[in-house]
Amino acid sequence: MTSRPEPPPLPAAPEEGYQRGLGGRQVQMIAIGGAIGVGLFMGAGANIAQAGPSIVLMYAVAGLVIFFIMRALGELLLYRPVSGSFASYAREFLGPFYGYATGWTYWLMWVVTAMAELTAAAIYLHFWWSGIPQWAGALFFLVVLFGVNLISVRVFGEVEFWFSMVKVTAILGMIVIGLGVLTLGFSDAGPTASPDNLWAHGGFFPHGVGSSLLTLQGVMFAYVAVELVGVTAGESADPRRILPRAINTLPWRIVVFYVGSLAVILAVVDWTEFSAGTSPFVHAFEKIGIPLAAGIVNFVVLTAALSSCNSGMYSTGRMLRGLAADRHAPRAFARLNARRAPALGTAVSVAVMGVGVVLNYLVPQQAFGYVTSVATACGIWTWSVILVSHIRYRRAVARGLLPASAFPAPGGTLFSWVALAFLALVTALIAYGTETRVCLYVGALWAAGLGVGWQVLKRRGAHLPDDRRLLPGRVPAPGPGGEGPAGDGTDPAAAPAD
Repeated sequence: MTSRPEPPPLPAAPEEGYQRGLGGRQVQMIAIGGAIGVGLFMGAGANIAQAGPSIVLMYAVAGLVIFFIMRALGELLLYRPVSGSFASYAREFLGPFYGYATGWTYWLMWVVTAMAELTAAAIYLHFWWSGIPQWAGALFFLVVLFGVNLISVRVFGEVEFWFSMVKVTAILGMIVIGLGVLTLGFSDAGPTASPDNLWAHGGFFPHGVGSSLLTLQGVMFAYVAVELVGVTAGESADPRRILPRAINTLPWRIVVFYVGSLAVILAVVDWTEFSAGTSPFVHAFEKIGIPLAAGIVNFVVLTAALSSCNSGMYSTGRMLRGLAADRHAPRAFARLNARRAPALGTAVSVAVMGVGVVLNYLVPQQAFGYVTSVATACGIWTWSVILVSHIRYRRAVARGLLPASAFPAPGGTLFSWVALAFLALVTALIAYGTETRVCLYVGALWAAGLGVGWQVLKRRGAHLPDDRRLLPGRVPAPGPGGEGPAGDGTDPAAAPAD
């Protein structure tokens, strides 16, 4: 009987040149902030109008799937924590092309997400100054946040910490005030506030289950950014301790910030009063009638938009640097400035984000919807790659080719398969919706561009047959005789899925 070979030791986190300036409180708050953005504060208005009170269930189900994805990512992160982890794992477990495609797609996701956040921020300004053109507000915020990201990762971490602190404190305050209105009946909304509002006006599914399912595209956009904690791995002071804590707090964040806040708001205010283009949180506090409350909430949702855009600038520069290190982008993007930040990659990303300013000038009413649908499609690709990489990693561990992670996902690969099926459903619903289908056309053009770019890289010799050797801690590539790390001709990246 042949004994299973001993797996290699757990690889140490490679030093990538970044400043490990993100402490535990900052990574925790970045993880919390990643779960609270304009997808909730702005996008929920349109989703409520379409699904009614059942939108609470849609956010809960989608949130459960997101937790499955994050636990799969967490297992991979504790196996080998690196910045830009999604592309790295895709390259290791799926092949060089998938690493290249995932890196560029995640970069695109954050670019268009930042466009959405800038659009929302410019709209929120109209609460106080309706005369400011939407494009001018978007441009102003783009320039300010670019300056923040150029200073240092510590400054980014502090700014994001306080942005997220404002969001968290405000939502908790909203829930407490809403519960007070429900139980004590004070304020202008008191006489009509009741849990009955969750089913009294046309039922829990007022437009039918199908209409509620069609909101999943917008709901999933609200969760785009929760995986940002994986990008912080290369700059976390102690990733093996900090990252599991950040991921394990995700369920209560979803329950409190999404399910809890929306359930309270829909109990206080009849769902038929909400509409697209208006924050349900701002409208609810206008209805309650507390002096200055609506203005304060508008400030909070503005902060949420700026927070997410700030995170987008942070991640895009690092994704471009990872692509350059893998010879999948110009080598100039691999350079760090004196503060050990990828300044050139961030600058180029911000320049592309400027397209969002143009959209706000040309089609201000449609800009938000266009970019959120594209961001969701990119997010689905990224999440799918995480799940498939996790499945193949588990297969390699079972064969003794790789060490087990210190943070295994519950249920093994079962929930990764469930999450993949859910993402396939969301993709089908996006294709069905007439307004969301545009992102599939953009996706087809993007895929064609990636294919052309890959062929150019191959002709220039930038493509490596097995580029897992590019980062420290990787399993050695098979030698001329085809022997894998165990000497048995196997290759964990090519192992079939469970």
